[in-house]
Amino acid sequence: MAQVNVTINGRHYRMGCEDGQEDHVIQLAQDIDSRIEQLRGAHGEIGDQRLTVMAALTVADELTESARRIRRLEEEIAALQDARVVAAERAQQTQAAVVAALNAAAERIEEITRQINQSVQPGPGLAMG
Repeated sequence: MAQVNVTINGRHYRMGCEDGQEDHVIQLAQDIDSRIEQLRGAHGEIGDQRLTVMAALTVADELTESARRIRRLEEEIAALQDARVVAAERAQQTQAAVVAALNAAAERIEEITRQINQSVQPGPGLAMG
């Protein structure tokens, strides 16, 4: 297990993390430290512990809102997938109807062609060509 040194709110901490996650843990600590500094700038010196709790609540609020957005997006994706299935079924039905109409038209054309050929029988002195 790897270890990194981070600084949050002026205090140094040695943190354990999975190998390869060192930079990520450092970035997370820097984010928390930055949030605490922003809160200190907005609210003044209200105590280290209170600033830390406020920063944690801010992160928790963002996490909750992100989870809500993910759920809404998953619902939208599911609705779009359902709509895609319906559209594909409609396209297949339309394609089948077009094929049936073309086949019916071809059969009518063939029948009319047979009727014309039967009605125009060349007589003994008549040549077709």
